[in-house]
Amino acid sequence: MIVDDTAFTRLMLRGILESLGLEVVVEAESGEEAVKQFMLYRPDLVTLDISTPGMDELAAVKEIREIDGKAKIIVCSAVVQRDAIMRAIAAGASDFLAKPLQKDRVEWSIQHLRAENG
Repeated sequence: MIVDDTAFTRLMLRGILESLGLEVVVEAESGEEAVKQFMLYRPDLVTLDISTPGMDELAAVKEIREIDGKAKIIVCSAVVQRDAIMRAIAAGASDFLAKPLQKDRVEWSIQHLRAENG
């Protein structure tokens, strides 16, 4: 699942994920929508922009983590300050990717998450 309020970013990330052989089952534009879609689809991986409108930026991470404690959530943000990264990880993010997203870094993150979970 891709969560980002910008259609261009969702399209770009979809292209990266599909080029890596992954299927994007659903997209969302906000944290609230992300939580609802997660409950419906239970995707293997969530990429989540923490700057989406509506919900507190990390509330969606926490809620998804409450639904599924093993959820793989990659937080994406243009705000790459140490405290933002630490808050995302503390909220339950599996990894943090800086925008603009780079295919090699996205691929490494996904491979790392797969290796952790056998």
